[in-house]
Amino acid sequence: MNILIKAARVIQPGSVHHEKKLDILIENGIISNIASSIRPEKNVKVIEQENLHVSVGWLDMQAHFCDPGFEYKEDLASGIKAAAAGGFTDVALVPSTNPPVYSKSQVLYIKNNTQDAIVGIHPIGTLSHKQEGNDLSEMYDMKLAGAVAFSDDKKTISNAGLLARALLYIQNFDGTIITHCNEKSISNDGKMNEGITSTSLGLEGIPGLAEELMVMRNISIAEYTNASLHIANVSTQKSVELIRSAKSKNIRVTASVTAYNLALDDAILAGFDSNFKLDPPLRTKADIESLHKGLQDGTIDVITTDHRPQDIESKEIEFAHAANGMIGLETAFGLVNTNKKKIKLETIITALTSAPRSILKLKQPSIAKGEPACITLFNPTLDWLVEQKNIQSKSKNTPFINTTFKGKVIGIIHKKQYSLNK
Repeated sequence: MNILIKAARVIQPGSVHHEKKLDILIENGIISNIASSIRPEKNVKVIEQENLHVSVGWLDMQAHFCDPGFEYKEDLASGIKAAAAGGFTDVALVPSTNPPVYSKSQVLYIKNNTQDAIVGIHPIGTLSHKQEGNDLSEMYDMKLAGAVAFSDDKKTISNAGLLARALLYIQNFDGTIITHCNEKSISNDGKMNEGITSTSLGLEGIPGLAEELMVMRNISIAEYTNASLHIANVSTQKSVELIRSAKSKNIRVTASVTAYNLALDDAILAGFDSNFKLDPPLRTKADIESLHKGLQDGTIDVITTDHRPQDIESKEIEFAHAANGMIGLETAFGLVNTNKKKIKLETIITALTSAPRSILKLKQPSIAKGEPACITLFNPTLDWLVEQKNIQSKSKNTPFINTTFKGKVIGIIHKKQYSLNK
């Protein structure tokens, strides 16, 4: 595979190439030359587009590929196609399959079935045995098999002692714990954010307090155990403030926000589109503003897609009974970039590249001579239309069909392979 990328602006903060427009030659999967101008030779695939940008390959640290057990929603092959189309060279998969990823054999099933794919697949194992919230899972064995982190996904660890034991245990092998914060006794059976919109629509609300109490508790446990903890799916202003305060005290916490919580507020639910029924729920404009500030100032480290495929029967029903989630791999960048306001492009790219790899303790790729090519190509100013016929995911549960976004993924180059979008 020989590829020449022409006149691409490099977005890689900290690199000598950052913000420079350069040609990049890739031979047999290795970056062999970077210069202001490289003449193409025979048998070289040339990639050249107006306003072409490149960065290190993006990593999504929260996606659901539904395999094994729910392959009618998504499988490993279709999920990989969706990830490549969305610009992701790597994806960390949540363990909410059937059965959940709670042992070495399930980790190996995922690794063995994706090892030759263009997208690097990184399994996340469960924190508790079978996600039941009672006993620790076989975390060390899963780590040796290739699990990059441990989490019960959207099932909150209600047992504080279990979380404390997990944080102490993973320090023996430098593991990573990811938590979702939702105090079920407060959120109950809520359908959306509690506020003016939920009241006007007559829907049961989910108070921000349900998230914030768990964020506060989990930060306290991280401080007590002196362990690193990742808080996923931050969605409220108060949660951002709590994490900012914890970081100022050098408590070892990191945080991520979903693309949809950065872009959409709960007023959009007035149309009762079940594709906007999400966990965490869409919050208020004030919450979004706080999330933007938190991302820009480093309080929030990572942007995730929270890719959640659902079949038609789970979504095209009465809003109150619909399943949570939307597919997000293919639209995440466009959604965030279109609604970024004061967030800098390099902040978005850092939140999709070096930050998630740092948290998951993965090798950091680089756009540099002699390095393996791990590259995402994109145009941050190009408008594009989301069309159902072009969706690569097996499920189509997105509210963005026929929506125009600013910021289009051109393709990815990874593992001696390339994939370009039309």
